[in-house]
Amino acid sequence: MLSSLLSRSVFASAIFASCAAAVTTVTINGTASHTIPPLLLPWKITFTLPQSGDGGIYAEYTDAALFAWAPINGANIKVIADPTPLSDALPNSLELTIPTGASGQVGFGNEGYWGINVNSSWTYNSSFYYKFPSASDFSGKLTVMLQSATGAVYASASVPVSGSTTTWTQVMMSLTPASSPASTANNFTVTVDGASAIGETINFAMFSLFPPTFKGRANGLRMDVAQTLYDMKSSFFRLPGGNNLGQSFSTRWQWNATVGKLIDRPGRVGDWGYINTDPLWLYGQVYNSRAFHIICMLTSRTGYSLNGASLPENELAPYIQQAIDQINFVIGNPATSEPAALRASLGHPEPFPLQYVEIGNEDFFASESYIYRWRDFADNLTATFPQLKFIATSYPFDPILDPIPKQYDNHVYQTPGWFAENAFYYDSFEVRTLYICIASYWEADCDTTESAMALTTLRVNMPSIGSSAEAAFMTGLERNSDIVFAASYAPLLMNVANYQWTPNLVSFDASQVYPSTSFYTQQLFSVNRGTEYLPSTLPTVNGALHWSVTRDAPTNTVIIKIANTGTTAEEMAFELPFDGVHGTGTATVLSGSGTASNSPEAPNAVAPVISQVKTGKSFSYTVPAYSVNVLRVEVQ
Repeated sequence: MLSSLLSRSVFASAIFASCAAAVTTVTINGTASHTIPPLLLPWKITFTLPQSGDGGIYAEYTDAALFAWAPINGANIKVIADPTPLSDALPNSLELTIPTGASGQVGFGNEGYWGINVNSSWTYNSSFYYKFPSASDFSGKLTVMLQSATGAVYASASVPVSGSTTTWTQVMMSLTPASSPASTANNFTVTVDGASAIGETINFAMFSLFPPTFKGRANGLRMDVAQTLYDMKSSFFRLPGGNNLGQSFSTRWQWNATVGKLIDRPGRVGDWGYINTDPLWLYGQVYNSRAFHIICMLTSRTGYSLNGASLPENELAPYIQQAIDQINFVIGNPATSEPAALRASLGHPEPFPLQYVEIGNEDFFASESYIYRWRDFADNLTATFPQLKFIATSYPFDPILDPIPKQYDNHVYQTPGWFAENAFYYDSFEVRTLYICIASYWEADCDTTESAMALTTLRVNMPSIGSSAEAAFMTGLERNSDIVFAASYAPLLMNVANYQWTPNLVSFDASQVYPSTSFYTQQLFSVNRGTEYLPSTLPTVNGALHWSVTRDAPTNTVIIKIANTGTTAEEMAFELPFDGVHGTGTATVLSGSGTASNSPEAPNAVAPVISQVKTGKSFSYTVPAYSVNVLRVEVQ
């Protein structure tokens, strides 16, 4: 069973085969077999993927690395190890020197993360720190602007500065553009009158440029990206998210390095090669869960790093304490816990909601050392927080762990063919008291080595062939939701200008968001959840059609989800056991050619379409090729 999870398989023949014209009849049982867990179809935060946090959902435009900055009008700029830095966490500064013979506005600009969206209906908040490394008699002003790549000024503001300012001083200004250029090839610039500042050196640190944010929160999330995720109506954040263990112990993500003032957060090089400035700190991530009306699933690090090193058991104590402190920061009592008191000092004395804590992440990579790491962490965390549920992150029963986990996180990174073939994967679990959290599943490696039907060029988003296969697998998750209590998709976010793999659930550039067909699949399942599962005629194993049936008890609505992974439309007939079935229902359909996908060039190539359909105690329905379908039928 476990070996099949990891095996590479070619596309199932059912995905591409032409299907016979026979009608598939589904008889639905009116007695529910089990309730649907509320966390089944959410998403996880994956801020550590390329440009998904900094330069992604985090709204700030300015890039902290020097490569995003450029001199203006002959200025000399360089990054220096500042003798008197802004903080111990930020030891470097940007040094600007005005050369001899300078005239006009001289300074530097930042192009943002592959562009800056300038919108005349927005007001941008900008800030930075500056100082003169040695006192001078200079008196002038710094001018901050939003400009085009060719120098057209859209917004401008100035602040007086004095050469006598030799300690770090913060400057804050607002910028309201006069127009909205179509291009995002724009710059955030800081300049000074060159002729009056010849020979002057000014140091800068901690730049920030924010447009309006999601729900107006200071230092908050990018509105359109966050709204897209909000519209998916998810159930939980899994945070800090992703395989952000750290390439080594010294570079690992640590909760206590992400709290406090922004200037006191050192940041780190993330596991995918770009700087994490940690603006999306632990408090902010947990706080954002309230804005999304969802709960947190917290991940604790357990002495394993991505370079393959595992700490020996006798060195785990500080890591266990750090995990205890992290949990206390989220739910502890400020009167008895220092981390909880820190949370209270930030304005949230009451605990955040927390039910689940993962011990490690993808620990099937280091299964032998996980035996003692799981034991030591589980024993100590359970003793400290008996009210929480702890999730193991090795393969179920491989290795054998003590204490025996009650929940496992099972990661599945596979091809569309695998997902279609394995829609019955969890039906084979004989132990029905074990609870599975599928914290990452991903339609990976859809390329020409697997089928002539696969895409021949790198795609931004998964095509319809992938999302229909994903939906087939998800019908199996609903059918087995007596043991599968949660699931989420990864990777979550991708800046189209800088990515390491595809697909991702949501793609974006400086001004637009491009939901993938997989995003719409997740959304269709999420916003059409039932409260109880209704058994029905089972799909044919390895067939093109897969379905699941649930009922939303509060509205007495039967919800039928159907995936067709085949190349042709299929006819289905449904037999409902209820009296008083309404004669009209709705069908929401996501369908496209096998290789159709959403992209910057065709952002709405595949999107859900809602229509009315004829229903009743018995009714027929035609399922399009490569499609995800949700039928809603009210009953009395």
